[in-house]
Amino acid sequence: MKPIAHYLEQKGLGVDDLVKTAGLDAKVVQAIVSGNYTASPEQRQRLAAALGVATEDISWDHSVEVQYLRGNGPQCGRST
Repeated sequence: MKPIAHYLEQKGLGVDDLVKTAGLDAKVVQAIVSGNYTASPEQRQRLAAALGVATEDISWDHSVEVQYLRGNGPQCGRST
């Protein structure tokens, strides 16, 4: 499994090409490609089909570490 950016580079495509082919919102596709957003099952199918690969061949995990979390916890003065 390789990240979606690998397949874009391999096929010589850009994010704009993928947006047009997959029919998804540009901000969503950019976030998925950059590793800031995990694609839904439907988005995965559309993106994989646009690239001509199986969904199982693409690594869909976040690649950017989450730095800011909101919610309950010791940082908010409340235990979880």
